[in-house]
Amino acid sequence: MNLNNILPAIIADNELHARWLNTLSLMENTGARKISASEDPVTVTYIILKHAAEEHRHAFYLKKQIEKTGTDYCPTYADEYLVASAYSKYYLNMLDVEVCRYLKKNLHLAGKELRFAAYLLVTYAIEVRADELYPIYQDALDNAGSKINVKSIILEEEGHLEEMVNQLQKFSPQWQLHADKAVEMETRLFNDWVVALSKEVN
Repeated sequence: MNLNNILPAIIADNELHARWLNTLSLMENTGARKISASEDPVTVTYIILKHAAEEHRHAFYLKKQIEKTGTDYCPTYADEYLVASAYSKYYLNMLDVEVCRYLKKNLHLAGKELRFAAYLLVTYAIEVRADELYPIYQDALDNAGSKINVKSIILEEEGHLEEMVNQLQKFSPQWQLHADKAVEMETRLFNDWVVALSKEVN
């Protein structure tokens, strides 16, 4: 089961679609909050502030799109207003935990260095995923003739990935090796999330 099979079924059901948008909003908001939590209060950069602001805006934009489903569902991020709620919350948190474990073990990082390195790798892996997920979702929306669109998010996510690569190149000459590890972890967690999604859709 993959997103190409799941998304048309989600889009065809207004309540389910509202919960899907709310779930994406939750995940963007979680990402934004994680970026903010990793910031150093003194040395935080323009790029990090921009990135956190844009992720918050994506969370807001997706929440706003719920109105176009013709429903007034999903006032909050409570479990009943999400799709695969446990996995959707677990996915990003677990990626954070696994990346931190990897960095401690392999690069012996701690404190703010660990927080910053985890921000770089987790965000890179998530941006690689976003670059795949949002275009697939937009294609499914177009095919269904939906009023909802995520084109503005697609454009910004492409920019984010470029920015993450630039930051990673400054972080380590072996950045690609570490980034690939983070993507490997994310892929496993993402696949589990898709399985959980498919159980709610079928």
